[in-house]
Amino acid sequence: MRRRLHGRSRTDFVRGVAVPAAEDVLMENWLIRMSPQGFAEFMSAASGPATRVPEIVELAKRPAPWERGYLAKR
Repeated sequence: MRRRLHGRSRTDFVRGVAVPAAEDVLMENWLIRMSPQGFAEFMSAASGPATRVPEIVELAKRPAPWERGYLAKR
């Protein structure tokens, strides 16, 4: 089946098709079981304030490979 872009960028189009397909695969293959106490601990950790990770901050600031200024790491 051929799909049209409908005025969206190629990236948005591909993401719009790929994300639901990936979610379907993950939901079919991943079942997480935990005790009520484990769930409460998970929710507490997930609901708490975010912690900055300097390496992730630095990574997010780097230009993407298709952007001007990108330097490949060796």
